Amino acid sequence: MTDTEKKGRQNPSRVRDHLANERTYLAWMRSAIALMGFGVVIVRLRQFHIPQIHRPGTGWRLGLLFSMVGLMTVFLSTLYYFLIRYDIDEGTYEPSTRRVILFSVTISLLGAAVIYFVFTAILDPMSSFVPD
Repeated sequence: MTDTEKKGRQNPSRVRDHLANERTYLAWMRSAIALMGFGVVIVRLRQFHIPQIHRPGTGWRLGLLFSMVGLMTVFLSTLYYFLIRYDIDEGTYEPSTRRVILFSVTISLLGAAVIYFVFTAILDPMSSFVPD
């Protein structure tokens, strides 16, 4: 039996595993795009708020950090997709929790930084962000 004949008669369970791997990859891509977009939003919010004290702020750093984590997510999820694809083909796939824990901790730290940034920023009393 040739290699192409084997591929024509794949196990339906294996096909489902590959499709699930692709869906997971796409979910990670959506997360990465959201992170990069949120980074841009944080940087752009700086334009709506003119600080009372003219000094370099931390908003652009936070936005850059979100964007960098988004780019790293693209890289790591693509790498992980191909590793899982290979493991499914070889029948050696074992789920790992390290990646999920690492991503959760990273996003938690970024979220804490956003909360800190939002609540410690000095707002202009004339700003539209301050409620009456």
